Amino acid sequence: MKIYIDGQLLDEKDAKISVFDHGLLYGDGVFEGIRIYSGRVFRLTEHLKRLYACARAISLNIPITFEEMERATVETVAANGLRDGYIRLVVTRGVGTLGLDPNRCPKPSVIIIAAGIKLYPQEAYDHGLKLITCATRRPAPAALSPQVKSLNYLNNVMAKIECLQAGCDEGIMLNEQGYVAECTGDNVFIIKNGEVYTPTISSGALDGITRRAVMELLNKMSIPCHEVMMTRFDVYTADECFLTGTAAEALPAVMLDTRPIGSGKPGPTTLKIIEAFKVLANSEGSPVPYKE
Repeated sequence: MKIYIDGQLLDEKDAKISVFDHGLLYGDGVFEGIRIYSGRVFRLTEHLKRLYACARAISLNIPITFEEMERATVETVAANGLRDGYIRLVVTRGVGTLGLDPNRCPKPSVIIIAAGIKLYPQEAYDHGLKLITCATRRPAPAALSPQVKSLNYLNNVMAKIECLQAGCDEGIMLNEQGYVAECTGDNVFIIKNGEVYTPTISSGALDGITRRAVMELLNKMSIPCHEVMMTRFDVYTADECFLTGTAAEALPAVMLDTRPIGSGKPGPTTLKIIEAFKVLANSEGSPVPYKE
């Protein structure tokens, strides 16, 4: 495996960062997860726009241009010969001294990893996920905007631990007011009376790239989609539920807090949406310049 670090493609065994990197010491940095489908990087421009926006929000100056980042990303995919897989793009504050002062980190670091990923077992895609409501809440906007994909993901990790201890792979996280925000790593959608609903961005939901793609598909499919303030009652009483995310793609959820959602099985509208997303994902994207 070849990994990009600060302008170099290195073998995995040689790909190392300093113990003084503030990304390691303080979670000071941002990241993006991006998918590769059929030799194309899915919505690379949108992902990079979000990466640069998140960096700007935390006063982190990415040391290469947008175009250079785009080129480095596709070249890393090509170097690993991946036609389907996952890209993890990381920008850290860089090497500094012990202490919080970011001014002591003269140059941020850029890391690009292109590899395979399998977030959930196949059974979850076939039969649906069982969810719980996590006690751990989404960070309040007054602390750090939930829109910032920072390297400090401990809130999500602690919520994920709750899920695993409950025997589930995923769970719903509420915001500080008790409204549904998102899952530990995915956006959440419900279907009621033939219409689709998803939490508002202001509820603490990440403005997910896959979320946006699915909302575009719903519009093309003439299925009404509404962004709403959502409660657990809405999920409990929904006809269907599905999740979206870059790593997870799109998959059904069939139970929340031991309560079956609808029939307790993946619903017909959910399955139609999942199939439409698969077609979209394999038909668009930035082509990778593979070497023969």
